[in-house]
Amino acid sequence: MPLALAISPHLDDAAFSAGGALALLARQGWEVVVATIFTATVPDPAGFALACQTDKGLPPEADYMAIRREEDRAACAALGARPLHLPLREAPHRGYASAAALFAAPRSDDMAHLDAAAAIEPLLEELRPDLLLAPQAIGGHVDHVLTVRALQLVDSPLPTLWWRDFPYTTRADTPRRPFEAMLARYPETRLPTDPAAKHAACAAYATQLGFQFGGADGLARALAATGGEEIARAQGHAPPLTRAA
Repeated sequence: MPLALAISPHLDDAAFSAGGALALLARQGWEVVVATIFTATVPDPAGFALACQTDKGLPPEADYMAIRREEDRAACAALGARPLHLPLREAPHRGYASAAALFAAPRSDDMAHLDAAAAIEPLLEELRPDLLLAPQAIGGHVDHVLTVRALQLVDSPLPTLWWRDFPYTTRADTPRRPFEAMLARYPETRLPTDPAAKHAACAAYATQLGFQFGGADGLARALAATGGEEIARAQGHAPPLTRAA
């Protein structure tokens, strides 16, 4: 059975950006694994890190990342994928103290890409995937940028589909494309998808829907506006992906 490995910065990125393709791969007999990099629980968050959970209606004592990991399990079940959660800390727990800082250049003292590369390498050795899927870091979120840097360090020869980061692709306030020059050498391809499975998976991330889309109805509208389309840059000779019957 061929195996597709999606490297997701956060607990939702793979589903938001490539969930339809991942679901279709699973339906077609692939084993699909979604490995999320930044999922660690950090006890007693404070400042901006704490605000990132309380502004979503969660009390300070809640284990925000445990809730998000459970959402991810439900989302992956909707996709037919297996979730893996890597124990790195999200940017607000690494000294990024505002929303603006999350979309600026990575801090010079932030070595999370080295930790991410060290986590990804044994995963590739263990799983031996036939295909990678990963973010382009459109929008410039620091965790997305450092995920791409980690993959650059790993320098895997595997065929890779670099997905366009949704919903940042739809937003004028997050226009950065830090890896545009690197990725421009790879052709753009429209991925075959399963939009219904993607919608079900995205809806599982209940803590994020208000912040990202204004609620479940906003998610439905945002996904409908894409027409079910997912676009990636194809590096290497990816196995043929066929459309749903």
